[in-house]
Amino acid sequence: MNKAELTTAVDERRTFAIISHPDAGKTTITEQMLLFGGVVRQAGTVKARKSGNFAKSDWMEIEKKRGISVTSSVMQFDYDGKRINILDTPGHEDFSEDTYRTLMAVDSAIMVIDSAKGIEPQTKKLFQICKMRGIPIFTFMNKLDRDGREPLELLSEVEDVLGIETYPMNWPMGMGKGLKGLYDRYNHRVELYHNEDKGQTFLPLDEDGKLDPSNELTKDSIYRDVLDEMELIEEAGNDFDEAKILSGDLTPVFFGSALTNFGVETFLKTYLKYAPKPGAHKTQADQKVEPTDDQFSAFIFKIQANMNPNHRDRIAFVRICSGEFDRGMDVTLQRTGKKMRLNNSTQFMADTRETVETAVAGDIVGLYDTGNFQIGDTIYSGKNAVQFEKLPQFTPELFMRVTAKNVMKQKSFHKGIEQLVQEGAVQLYTSYTTGDYILGAVGQLQFEVFKFRMQNEYNSEVVMDPMGNKTARWIDPEQLDEKMSSSRNLLVKDRNGDPLFLFENAFAERWFQDKYPDVKLTSKL
Repeated sequence: MNKAELTTAVDERRTFAIISHPDAGKTTITEQMLLFGGVVRQAGTVKARKSGNFAKSDWMEIEKKRGISVTSSVMQFDYDGKRINILDTPGHEDFSEDTYRTLMAVDSAIMVIDSAKGIEPQTKKLFQICKMRGIPIFTFMNKLDRDGREPLELLSEVEDVLGIETYPMNWPMGMGKGLKGLYDRYNHRVELYHNEDKGQTFLPLDEDGKLDPSNELTKDSIYRDVLDEMELIEEAGNDFDEAKILSGDLTPVFFGSALTNFGVETFLKTYLKYAPKPGAHKTQADQKVEPTDDQFSAFIFKIQANMNPNHRDRIAFVRICSGEFDRGMDVTLQRTGKKMRLNNSTQFMADTRETVETAVAGDIVGLYDTGNFQIGDTIYSGKNAVQFEKLPQFTPELFMRVTAKNVMKQKSFHKGIEQLVQEGAVQLYTSYTTGDYILGAVGQLQFEVFKFRMQNEYNSEVVMDPMGNKTARWIDPEQLDEKMSSSRNLLVKDRNGDPLFLFENAFAERWFQDKYPDVKLTSKL
């Protein structure tokens, strides 16, 4: 496509992540958006285990069994003239690393908050990452179908705890069993709660922001209370400021219920109006790559094995940053300088896939991978080398020895470990002397998922021996003497063959530093 066509295509893209604390409803709201995009005919919540109607974004077997999301899902659909890329992220804190990397691949974020619980710990952590990157945030106060906290209290908490200004786009008229609807401040109307079978869903407001006096709702005390609260907000609240939204300093707030599909479409339409199109990406040379640059460039932010267990496939998720992707194009892998042809590519439409022929900046494309890619890799076309900023990687704190339960299945054991480790959720280390496998992770649930997937996807039962909390510190190979190792500081190698010590505790690390004052230890991977 020419420059004008490329610019038009990029302008139509909206790429965002949905973040929240576990069980706030982000996977359910994703389902409803897919419903509006015509991608699924029926939305299934993660809780609907008896019917077998699981969330489309929870594709992994363990997610269906436990009703949680433990991996970022990528889905694409068209709606209202826009091409939307949704990245549904795991809410569980043990999988923060996957979420943090995903946030490097989006242009905005939707923050889902349980209206009964308010700001929860994981929401706060993920918000801070968005804030640090200046990502625009749109807030959806969920679960209005249940009794929750007062709306003013929720807004106040967002401002006080997260340090971001709020602008309520609509306002709940009651909640739980007393929910009547939404006073839609932005669209100047009232949206009635589940009124489809009784006629009109939207009632217009007059110039003073009031309903026609003949409407029965005007006699309801809930309606009169909402008018009083809106008057207070108009006088004391923040002004609507699009520039502040785009800089991440003000969040538009919407109320609704994802489970009952109330207020979600209104939210989606307004979000698409103000959410940013794909922007420039920084390189390690501190330069900016514009989305409409002629040269194709992209980075791998996620690798996932066995999305289709029948085919033992491995997908590298790529965020396109500039230029046009064409299936069969030649690119260079920056880390190795290796040339490769991108013949096998896919886009994700809920639980189905389609081969992608072309894509532009903002799109997420899945590349079938035979082991060439690593998380954080940059690929580009042409002669001008590009290397995007490094993606975050956490130093593990929990460690386990892992062995195959059946020594006759070593082949599937080694293959499973190799592929699952490449996804980045767990880190692999080997004992410096014996070569035993040691896994490191930031949370216990990652080990449980690893064990489940080894058996379920690779038919390899594993024995995991807890080693407890350790402090990982890397050492320069030239300064290393194997005699430095002891029961308090185990010497191991990482996946790249670099040596490091696993210290039992802070005391053991201090003792080591006192004994070897000239040895430099680092915590960076």
